[in-house]
Amino acid sequence: MNAQYRHSWGLAFGLCLITLAVNLQAPLYTAYAQASGHGAGATAVAFSCYVLGVLPVLLAFGGIADRVGRRPLILLALGLSMLATVVTSIWPNLIALGLARLMMGVGTGLASATATAYMTELMTGGDTRAAANRVTASTSLGFGLGAALTSLFLIVQHSVVPGSFWLQLTLAALAMGVVVRLPDPATRNSHAPLLRLPLFPAGSLPYSFSMLLAWATSGLVIAILPSVLAAHALQQWSGLSTFTVISCGLLFQPWARRLPPARATGIGLLVLPVSYALLAWGASNGSLLAVLLGALGASSACYGFLYLGGLSAITAMAGLEKARVSAGFFLFAYIGFSLPVVVTGVVADAFGADMALILFGVALMVGSLVTGWVVVRKVEPVARALAPAQLSDNH
Repeated sequence: MNAQYRHSWGLAFGLCLITLAVNLQAPLYTAYAQASGHGAGATAVAFSCYVLGVLPVLLAFGGIADRVGRRPLILLALGLSMLATVVTSIWPNLIALGLARLMMGVGTGLASATATAYMTELMTGGDTRAAANRVTASTSLGFGLGAALTSLFLIVQHSVVPGSFWLQLTLAALAMGVVVRLPDPATRNSHAPLLRLPLFPAGSLPYSFSMLLAWATSGLVIAILPSVLAAHALQQWSGLSTFTVISCGLLFQPWARRLPPARATGIGLLVLPVSYALLAWGASNGSLLAVLLGALGASSACYGFLYLGGLSAITAMAGLEKARVSAGFFLFAYIGFSLPVVVTGVVADAFGADMALILFGVALMVGSLVTGWVVVRKVEPVARALAPAQLSDNH
């Protein structure tokens, strides 16, 4: 194994362990809420503290890697992932969960600010798309794997401090040992701007809004679904549903890459509400098979068609402002990952989980139909008309 190959996989290992910690506690959300005397609304607020950590880092400190280098940020993110796990191990309640998710948000933001650039530098001479694909694969696997590991440990023995916590701490410590040995070839620029304000090119908003819908759905599965499954004594399987709704989207990414961005986005917007309907019906009726099939379909949309279709579209529109346009794209995504989830949790406390799931489904269906219509009828014809002019400008 040559050094370049070894270094790239070392970074991928570190990134996977950073994101593995993010949803490690997901199957225990209901237990934390019960221990704290709160319901779905408070759980959703604690869950959304992750966004309060990640967004300021991505926007206000997006250029920090150019000042301090790549490796220190990855090491700091790994340290924060371990500290977050320790906090929920000592204090298994919603307050500790909110604090832990805030730290994990900061860590993920730091890693996201440099991961693709660092991977590209380590894979010297390689295809930049290969570097991006490796980052996407390792982080997507981690986001789902943490919840799945906790579910597996809970099936064997229920505990608010399952063995998956100690496994994450051990592997993250190992990852720190690997990352600290990686080269850091980027040139430091002490005057690099930290602030990276979002930018929205003409025609990009429908693609960004499609990510809001996608991540709202995945956030609902992670934060709200465990309490619904608990009513049918299926809460120990909630980690598997989290793994399915996040990590299985990787299976559909090769297909999505072969499609034009508008077509990929359109397919995702058709699949998403149908998959959610199956998932919500399964959760309300205690059908684990329906939940997992619905989660698989939602994952194909959220992390396959909509993610890659939208990212490809806005990248093509970005010109020389790719970093700022990407920041705008993920701003919408993280708003979806927090605000709709909190609102749904509050509705669940006030009117019951079934009503909350129905209202979210209606909003998702309307949002998907309107966004899909705008993409197909408004955005894509303009993009085709501008393509020849853009091509001549590039030459």
